[in-house]
Amino acid sequence: MHFTLHAMGDSAIKVDFDGEVSPELNRDIQFFCSKLGCAAIPDIVEWVPAFDSVTIYYRPHRLSYTEVCDKIYQINRMNIDRVERKSRLISIPVVYGGKYGPDLGRVAESNKLSEDEVIQIHSEQEYLVFMLGFLPGFPYLGGLNKQIATPRLDEPRAKTVAGSVGIAHEQTGIYPIDSPGGWNIIGKTALTLFDREKEDAFLFRAGDRVTFYEISESEFEKQAWSGELVVEEVDDGKAD
Repeated sequence: MHFTLHAMGDSAIKVDFDGEVSPELNRDIQFFCSKLGCAAIPDIVEWVPAFDSVTIYYRPHRLSYTEVCDKIYQINRMNIDRVERKSRLISIPVVYGGKYGPDLGRVAESNKLSEDEVIQIHSEQEYLVFMLGFLPGFPYLGGLNKQIATPRLDEPRAKTVAGSVGIAHEQTGIYPIDSPGGWNIIGKTALTLFDREKEDAFLFRAGDRVTFYEISESEFEKQAWSGELVVEEVDDGKAD
């Protein structure tokens, strides 16, 4: 894997990988993160994968920038097998439109489709979690059909409620907490994406696969959703 290194302040290094953002690059990034985990270097505190990079945080009073760079090159040369891995496939219940999806009509009009067509297209795709960011546990999902790609709102809302499912250009995502936001909101899920009380606070991980399915407004309001979260492991083959 080819990359360049950039200092991010005095306690982090950004590893920028060559290549276009793609599922293949995402697998390379996950493999690199696996190597970081195997290396288990005490003074490397954590790492955060993104679309085409990994940011590595370290203790600057214990490791110098040059030492961390050397360790990164050593980690990249580690000879470990790309073992078959299991991806998680997570199915998300969504109530589309109405008061829960105020921008569904805008997405439909922008793409010369009916609202039902937008719902069908959005819910028939399988998406890849490229990264978490912007907000704690916010999943950036790749794989949106270009038929429903829609520019962000001209003026962001002061508040977008937790669970809102949105579209921005060629991506879809879900707001984990209440936040200002400029994505087109087409629906809402009652699932909790971020729970600070749990040891594993985030519902999603980079590399997860995600599908959406429609539920009615009455089903949503009963629960707010009384069903079970559907998570299954699927064979993703060799991560290469």
